[in-house]
Amino acid sequence: MKLHELAHARTGDKGDISNISVIAYRAEDWPLLQERVTEARVAAYLGHADPAVVTRYVLPQLQAMNFVIRGALTGGVTRSLALDAHGKCLASVLLEMEV
Repeated sequence: MKLHELAHARTGDKGDISNISVIAYRAEDWPLLQERVTEARVAAYLGHADPAVVTRYVLPQLQAMNFVIRGALTGGVTRSLALDAHGKCLASVLLEMEV
């Protein structure tokens, strides 16, 4: 099952840091999301060799988690030569992850 079947995402970016919030559609899916959507899995899935660049903040009262990903935007949106280096693109990619 893909992450987008259980949750949606909101994003933001500032400089070279991307924030991705993953929010469960249903409270009953929260334990599975918390177990399977970890810092290490998100880092690996987004292609970061060093999982230390990803920090997860868990918000159980909202059935949500926020991932802060340092170095995610290849220097920042205005400095990157990538076509779509914004955090929104990363959220779409993350929502395709198998859970």
